[in-house]
This record gives sequence, structure tokens and C-alpha cells, in this order.
Amino acid sequence: MNRSDNEVAVITGGSAGLGLALATSLIDKGWSVVTDARNADRLRATLPDSPRVTTLSGDVRDLDHQDAIAAAVARHGRLDLLVHNASELGPMLPLAEVPESLFSSVLETNLLAPLTLTQRLLPYLIASRGTLVGISSDAAVEHYPTWGTYAASKAALDHLVLTLGEENGIRAYAVDPGDMRTAMHQAAFPGEDISDRPLPESVVPHLLALLSGEQPSGRYRATELASVGATR
Repeated sequence: MNRSDNEVAVITGGSAGLGLALATSLIDKGWSVVTDARNADRLRATLPDSPRVTTLSGDVRDLDHQDAIAAAVARHGRLDLLVHNASELGPMLPLAEVPESLFSSVLETNLLAPLTLTQRLLPYLIASRGTLVGISSDAAVEHYPTWGTYAASKAALDHLVLTLGEENGIRAYAVDPGDMRTAMHQAAFPGEDISDRPLPESVVPHLLALLSGEQPSGRYRATELASVGATR
């Protein structure tokens, strides 16, 4: 995915996991990247110090923080890629036992924040004929006990992203990266050895191939993208 130096991406949750791996890869390929995380020190420590990198600390649910992201995009004057990666796992409880406050918190992070941030950035995406991506999960289409809160938010995110794409004539993808060796995955399986799970870096080439190719908007699993090898 070799592109011109002036292309711009926004990736939420860029200090760890898939967000960090994707941001790093795009920076290496000449993109300008705007990314955020709650931990400012970690965010600055993990990404290169470069004029092409804008790091913003804050909670993606906070509207003032979203305004700061939009202001960073405005300085670039374009947006070619928006990736909703920041996620909250939430309580691993049967739905009958989930407190409303915790359910609402997950929806605010995983669904409402992507909507309001996209609304702020949509004019730039449309003008640049950009691409909208929501990082999904197999839990969005499967039914795992105690995963209901997270699953409901991801299923809704899939529909949100794909509907936004349809309504606005832009490419939109819901991408299930599969199990990865990340802190969130470990939190979902406390005490379990997850060292056999692939690193997030192994998923990035499949995601970049999707973004570089001509695949129609839709929901994809990373394993389905292994054969997508188009590059620009």
C-alpha cells in the first residue's frame, strides 16, 4: 500500500494493539496519521516523533476531544481513512446480570463515539473519497455467553459503519481481525495463556490489502483477506 505522502488517516486507540500496529505501518508508508489514546505518555512513547504524526490524549467519548481530532484533520485539509479501533470490553457477565451503567458505557465507547466522530469528519472523508473502517469481532455475529455487552456494541458498529458508507457514497468496511495477542484479549481470558494468538502486526498486511484493493464495502474477516493482494 504505497501511497503519496499527503494522505491522512485517523486511527482511534493508537497506543497499543492493532491501532498501534496499523498506525506504525501507515507512518512507515508515508501517511500522515492522527491518533489518540487515554494515556498520553504511552501514546508519545510508542509512536515516532514526526511532523506527520499527531498524537492526542483523551477519551474518544468526549466531544471536546473529538473536536480536537477534527481540528487536526482540518489542518491537513483532507482525510483518506478513518478507523474506529478504540474499544471497551465491558463486563464479562450474562446479559441478565449486566448493570445498565456498564452497558451504557460500552455503547458510548464502541458505538456512540464512532457515530459522533464520523459526523465531525464526514465532510473530509467524502471530499477525499476516503474509506471508513470499524474494527469488529466475531462476537458481532456469533453468540458467546458473557460476551453479550461487547457483542451487541460490535454488531451495532458493523451496521453503523456500513450504513454510513451506503448513505454517503464512500467505501466502508467492518473488519474482524480475529483473535490477537493483545491486552484486551488477555482481559477477556484472565489467567489463560494467549501466547499462541497472532500478534496484531500479522493482521495489518491483510487490512492494508483490503484498503488498497477494489473490494466492495462490507464485512470481512482477516482470514478472508489473506488472498487479497492488490497493491498501489
